[in-house]
Amino acid sequence: MDERVLAERLITYDTSTLDGLNAAAGFVKGWLESHELEVKSLDHDGLPVVMVDAGAPASAAAPTVILHGHLDVVPAYAAQFAPTVEGDRLIGRGAYDMKGALAAMMCAVKDVAAQQQVRVRFVCVPDEESEDVSSRSTDVLIASGLTGDFALTGEPTDLHIGIQAKGVLAARVAVSGVAAHGSTPWLGDNAILKAHDAFRRIETLPFSRESSDLFDRPSINLARIEGGDAFNKVPDRCTMDVDIRFLPTQDPGEILAQIRAIPDVEILKCFTRAPAVVSRANPYVRALRDAIGRSIEGEALSVGRDGASDAVSFLEAGIPAVEFGPVGAGHHGPQEWVSISSLRRFRQAVSDFVRLLPSWLEHREPDDGPDLRAVEGGLA
Repeated sequence: MDERVLAERLITYDTSTLDGLNAAAGFVKGWLESHELEVKSLDHDGLPVVMVDAGAPASAAAPTVILHGHLDVVPAYAAQFAPTVEGDRLIGRGAYDMKGALAAMMCAVKDVAAQQQVRVRFVCVPDEESEDVSSRSTDVLIASGLTGDFALTGEPTDLHIGIQAKGVLAARVAVSGVAAHGSTPWLGDNAILKAHDAFRRIETLPFSRESSDLFDRPSINLARIEGGDAFNKVPDRCTMDVDIRFLPTQDPGEILAQIRAIPDVEILKCFTRAPAVVSRANPYVRALRDAIGRSIEGEALSVGRDGASDAVSFLEAGIPAVEFGPVGAGHHGPQEWVSISSLRRFRQAVSDFVRLLPSWLEHREPDDGPDLRAVEGGLA
């Protein structure tokens, strides 16, 4: 079973549900075991985690590379779990984020299992897309002893190396108004309308106009709005959830201060997740760059990703981590797709990276050769 067929099979599972996650994890486990890989299954708050250790034994003095992927997807219509192919595009929920990459990584683990110079730890988690950020399985695994010298998570990057990702600032904002009878709205102050105006002001605050070397701006999204408690009443209270993805150079505390300065606005609660940043000169990043160059046309470039990922969990634990995935588009949308040919190149690049890593680390100094060049964007 090649990476395309495997990706198609994974897409058929509705892994936005618990039943779909369990069924898909069972398939992943069975496929890995059928290729004589020793699989370890774990339970995280009722959700399935699948892990494999391959290559060099734990007792060997060998570098350890973590290949990390997630099985869960955001909800979609039933038809989006029936994969279709149009030319080089495999279309379906999760094709790009990130069942295509997960399938190719599973194949890559099989490809490099026999080598004995690098320890490869494959980790498949069920909750990267979850809104419950208080207890992610990746964080728990790392706290329980999952470690390595380098982590690669297969988020979409179009075969470039994601060395930075924006941070997350999720804020629940309350906007106050004045109640009145619905027949005389001019006697009240509609909190729902004020919330809309407040969000437009957030979009124009000073932080929204800043940029960095890999990003031309932060991302600001009105994710949810709730207001009003009666049909015949001017609403005097409204809450909205604002999803801000801030730049690595920005301070979330300063962003919150700017929001609090808006009249009649109160921040009820917020959640922050740090940006992901790893050096372009990291020897593992450079080794990955060289491996990618063997399987793609052109140069592997460094990119910044707008979305957050579990790479931050590894970075916070002192483990250098990047995002690296195949070509595609439309993740979380109705026409999500991944390039079939890029799945093959992605699989080859990951396999080459593992095979070439010992020689690269032995013969090249960390500061040898040019830095990974950035894609044009932001202030680059």
